[in-house]
Amino acid sequence: MVSRLMEGEATVTELGAPFDLSQPAVSHHVRVLEDAGLVTHRVDGPRRPRRLSPKGLASLDAWIDAVRTAYEANYDRLDSLWETLRKEHR
Repeated sequence: MVSRLMEGEATVTELGAPFDLSQPAVSHHVRVLEDAGLVTHRVDGPRRPRRLSPKGLASLDAWIDAVRTAYEANYDRLDSLWETLRKEHR
């Protein structure tokens, strides 16, 4: 659904079209994305097209960077430990 929204606005029906999901399930997924701040909607008569939220995506990007940094530090420590153990067992 997020990939589809990268192409532009879409209704819940349009977002659910490629999936074998019920309308309530699609609506639930969209609501989760909205609650997370990743997706917003606007009122266009009877339509409620959704779109990606740049602010929400910026927050997600910052979180991903923090996680990436933490994992890289963990892998660096593991590499160091592995090297130490390898040298001790020569």
